[in-house]
Amino acid sequence: MKGGNDSLVVCFGEMLIDFVPTVAKVSLAEAPAFKKAPGGAPANVAVGISKLGGSSAFMGKVGDDEFGYMLSDVLKQNNVDNSGVRFDSTARTALAFVTLKDDGEREFLFYRHPSADMLLQESELDINLLEKARIFHYGSISLISEPCRSSQFAAMRIARKSGSILSYDPNLRLALWPSAEAAREGIMGIWDQEFKGRVPGVKVKPVDTTGAGDAFVGGILSSLASNLNLFEDEKLLREALLFANACGAVTVTERGAIPALPTKDAVLELLGKVSPR
Repeated sequence: MKGGNDSLVVCFGEMLIDFVPTVAKVSLAEAPAFKKAPGGAPANVAVGISKLGGSSAFMGKVGDDEFGYMLSDVLKQNNVDNSGVRFDSTARTALAFVTLKDDGEREFLFYRHPSADMLLQESELDINLLEKARIFHYGSISLISEPCRSSQFAAMRIARKSGSILSYDPNLRLALWPSAEAAREGIMGIWDQEFKGRVPGVKVKPVDTTGAGDAFVGGILSSLASNLNLFEDEKLLREALLFANACGAVTVTERGAIPALPTKDAVLELLGKVSPR
């Protein structure tokens, strides 16, 4: 039996600073200036769940620097449990420069050689927090290098032993992996491929696609955390997936990731106005 909040989703992985151009549809080289914004897929998911009214926590490592403390504060301000955040004095908080090009594709340039998120040790895991998780969510970037890779597997074992559901976001960023083959081996190695399905999206006019996928993940996990029987009822599952699609749709109508993540009321309002495509 889980203690405390039995709908807690613990998100493990990277949290970083995104630098986004002040003007849209230019390359990184063409950008006249950049605006900093909190980012990192697992952290975005944690905030997304909280903004929907769910219970979430983030577990990971940032630098013992101004950016690291800013990110920890962002979690707290968004009602995300940040007790699992660790600070590293030997490496800086990760940075990423992100832009949306004319063709709609995002361009990334990462600074993490190494960054603090890569250095999380197994001894720094908050075991009590992991044992409380109803769902343990993680990505693939934390699988790239040691010691974080081993720490992630250890966290997965602890969560699974305590009865948590494991949630995996492949979140492929080839530029961070040694090779495409290494990425495939690392990512596919923990995917069981047992379930496939498709639910229509929701039509909106996009402004910025950053964070859309994380909003979707936050949407489906918030539904799953409150009802673990979703996978046993196709109708309920499809409704939850449509809700998650709408979470992503609302997010792309605003700039940034965390600032654009929607509340439950905003998602329901959109669903009341539009039909799936």
